[in-house]
Formats: sequence, structure tokens, C-alpha cells
Amino acid sequence: MDPAAPIFDTALIVTVGAILLLLVLSAFFSGSETALTAASRGKLRSQADRGSRGAARALDITEDNERLIGSVLLGNNLVNILATSLATALFTRVLGDSGVALATLVMTFLVLIFAEVLPKTYAITNAEKAASMVSAPIGIVVRVFAPVVGAVRLLVRLVLRGFGVQTDPHGQIHAFRDEIEGALTLGHSEGMVEKEDRDRILGALDLGDRTVEEVMRHRSQIEMVDGDMPAAEILEQCLRSPHTRLPVYRDSHENIVGVVHAKDLLRAMWDRRPDAAANGARMTDFDITEVAMPPYFVPETTTLDEQMRQFLVRHTHFALVVDEYGALQGLITLEDILEEIVGEITDEFDLDPEHPLRRTEGGDYIVDGGMTIRDLNRAADWQLPDDEANTIAGLVIHEAQTIPTQGQVFSFHGFRFEVMQRIDNRITRLRIRPL
Repeated sequence: MDPAAPIFDTALIVTVGAILLLLVLSAFFSGSETALTAASRGKLRSQADRGSRGAARALDITEDNERLIGSVLLGNNLVNILATSLATALFTRVLGDSGVALATLVMTFLVLIFAEVLPKTYAITNAEKAASMVSAPIGIVVRVFAPVVGAVRLLVRLVLRGFGVQTDPHGQIHAFRDEIEGALTLGHSEGMVEKEDRDRILGALDLGDRTVEEVMRHRSQIEMVDGDMPAAEILEQCLRSPHTRLPVYRDSHENIVGVVHAKDLLRAMWDRRPDAAANGARMTDFDITEVAMPPYFVPETTTLDEQMRQFLVRHTHFALVVDEYGALQGLITLEDILEEIVGEITDEFDLDPEHPLRRTEGGDYIVDGGMTIRDLNRAADWQLPDDEANTIAGLVIHEAQTIPTQGQVFSFHGFRFEVMQRIDNRITRLRIRPL
């Protein structure tokens, strides 16, 4: 260094100004990346619908996260490397060779505090607001760097393909549904979301993945009316039944000829009352199929959201479920689907008022074998798998690979299962305890 050369000359001042400008640009790129990736697309959509152009631009930019992040990282690295190079040259000019180490320390401090932590902290705290503000300049950056970023993306895919990694350029970085589920689970664990609210929302989201077969009432539990019975016996059965609608069969339970509504049956018999009073034999000519509605059959593989949509279109909420061979498997109602969202719905006509789940003083759970795994998970906040079976008894039989006898004990999925009661080939009651 020439001792006669002035230290604070124009070149030095210009260099310091350039370094400060580059640090500002680095802070802009860092904060923009954090804001655009952390901003909620739901909130941005809401703001865009209210007329916010910045939010609308932010939504467009974040449609392709890979291109966005590539452009921002390219700009950020360019300004950081250039700022560090200028700082190294500046300190070397002033302090000689020892200025390299000092330049590294100073730039690390400046970049860390003012170009990384500070802007990113602000962006996380005000993600949607920051995303709207930076959307316009970042949009320009994305368009300017598009050719370079495109080439980099192609190179990256080729390298990853060499390691057997396949990438989807059009895929979302985060699955929207998984994001909602994770947010609800986290909110519940932190006490901000009630368990009932979490279960309702997740239940509604699951309707598209669950089928009629999983929630239907099995055919062994269906109460039916024999269409060949005398009118008086039919009326007595309908009056005693807790159900409003009953399937009507003839000859065999597989031959469903209609569905009778108790109100329609009572109305028809009331209309025949004057004639029956004058001629008692007149009531024996009553044909229940005259008031029965045509049966509505649905395949067991229908999803719950599609079935609910069909109920609304048909203005009914009662359907008989058949398998691929047309054999009757069970029945499903609109109430069964709603219970997947809001939980068990009971009324004064339910036959069994006792809840199928009861907790003992020792911490064990006494569970009805016919209780669905999904209902048990929701009630006890467990995570038992329901991929291979719908009911708790079915899960035990699947894991045991046999029909257990009363008193047998099994341990799987982190729980202890004890068969308390078995009737014929059905497991009717179990004792479950988390291990």
C-alpha cells in the first residue's frame, strides 16, 4: 500500500456505499423468500378476493415454488458474494493481507444480523403483509432470472435422476390436506383447538377417502318387515320398532321389494279405518307394497361424500348397500355419514343407550366389539390403524389370524387386548389398555 495515497478517497466511499446497497438487497431477498414461503395461501386468497393486488400477485408467484426459490436464491447469492468480494478488496487495501480475515468476520456479522435474521424475523411475523409488498419486485426478478433458473432446474433434475430420485416439477411442496391436518393436530396439542373441533374438520376431510362399507349397518343388524305378514302384525312391528323406515322383503331377506315409512303406513291404515269398521275383512286385503317406497341400492365402494351428495339430490337419506354380486351387505343413512363428522348422534329411540366405550377406574377401556376403530380413535384420542378392519373385533381377528376364544390376550400397536366375551363367532366385548 502506498503511504502517500489517501485512505478515504472517492473509490473507498463508492465501495462502502456499494457494500451497504448489496446488504440491503440481500436483506430484501432473504425476507422475500421467507415471506412468500411462510405466507398462508388461504389468507392471501382472502385478501385477493377483497381486492388486494399484492396478494393476488403473491398467489401467482407461489404457484411455482421451485422457480420462485431458485430465482430468490440466485439473486441472494449474487449480492452476498459480490458484497463479500468488495469488502475483502476494501479491507485488503486499507489493512493489507490481514484485512482478509477481518473482512470475513465483519461481513459474516453484517450478513447474519442485517441480511438474514432481521428481515426473516420481520417476514415471519408479518408474512402475508410482507408477501404482498414484495410480490411486484420479486415478480420482475423471477422473470429476469427465468432462463438461468430454468437451466439450473434442468441440471438439478439430471443430477438427481442419476441418483435415482424422481422429481415432479408441477407438484406442490406441501400437500394442502396434510398441512391442514398438521395445523389442527398442532393446535390441539397446544390447547388452541378443541378436540371436538379438530375431529369435526378432519371428519369432513376424510369423507372422500372413506367408503359406504366402512360405516354401514351390517345386514345382521337390519330390522326388516315380511311383506307377506298380516296387516295387523306389520303395523304392530312398525309401532314397536325404534326405526322410522324399514326394508320390506318377500320370500327371503335378499329379496327387498321396498322400504316402508312408518308415517306412510299409519296414514294408509288410517284411511282404511272407516271401511275396516264396516267390514273387518277389508283390512286383510291390505298390501304393504302399495305404500312402500322403491328400494334404493348403492354399491359398497361408494365414497361417503359422493353418497351424501346423492342423498341430497334424491331427497332421501336411506339406502341399501350391496356388493359387487348384488348381495345385500347392509344399509346406510344420512345420519351415519353425519356421525363421521359430528360424532355419535343418539336420541330417545335408540335401543342401546349405553355407550359402547367405558373406562374403568384402573384405566382400562371396556369396548363393544362392534365399535368402529374410527369411533374409538376419536373417543379415546388413539391412532389404531383401520386399513385392514373397520371394527375393533375385526382388528383383533386380523392381527390374531384366528377367531380368539374368551379370555385370550393379545398385544399389538402399543395396546393390550383382552377378549372378555364371545358369542358364537363374534367378539362382543374387549378390554383394552395402552401399554
